[in-house]
Amino acid sequence: MKHALKSWLLLGALAGALPLAAQDADSTSSIKKQAHRRIVFQFDNRYSIIDGKLVGINGLKLAVEWRGRLRAGAGGYLLSNGIPSQEEVPAHYPSGTRSELRFRYVAAYAEYLFIRSNRWELSAPLQLGVGRFFTNFTEPGGAQSKDAKSTVWLMEPSVSSHFRVFPWFGIGVGAGWRETLFVERNLDETLDGPIFYGRVKLFLGDLYKTARFRRKLFSQQHFRYQ
Repeated sequence: MKHALKSWLLLGALAGALPLAAQDADSTSSIKKQAHRRIVFQFDNRYSIIDGKLVGINGLKLAVEWRGRLRAGAGGYLLSNGIPSQEEVPAHYPSGTRSELRFRYVAAYAEYLFIRSNRWELSAPLQLGVGRFFTNFTEPGGAQSKDAKSTVWLMEPSVSSHFRVFPWFGIGVGAGWRETLFVERNLDETLDGPIFYGRVKLFLGDLYKTARFRRKLFSQQHFRYQ
């Protein structure tokens, strides 16, 4: 059942990366006004399930956007906190030793924007990454050590969207799946899982324009992309 669900999610997300033929007039006209390229920087904090536990993953991404349709770049991620391990602590550690799972990785990504209007954005990001997974042991006296690090390759297809409530403020959601590649079965079962997020977004360029041109803060006019 789990593998069937994973297969459907992967196929759905990858199929979503294909461009749509029909676009609404507002979306097309807005995109034509954009510069050929621009730099996009993003705090990409999300949630996931690792080893059966809900965890936070903190990330930073930097990309180049072409003509308001395609973004490509790279990012780095790490767990916000260690995850208490369900495995037994090796016998050579003293009684009371705590073990936590740690995971960090870097990824290259591409993102196609199907819809981009003055209000809405809908896109399909696909990330390919490599990282390290290990267990950190903390003994009762405070001494720490790590087991051998495992190299992990992964793929993360997802779907993301946001809605602008005001020109400078929006809300966004996204969901996808993390699939590990070329790893042992126990790591595959531990790290494979859903990824999802809900966030508020500040569009600093539009916030600057609102202040500079003395527009009303909560106005529904002047929705323009940079």
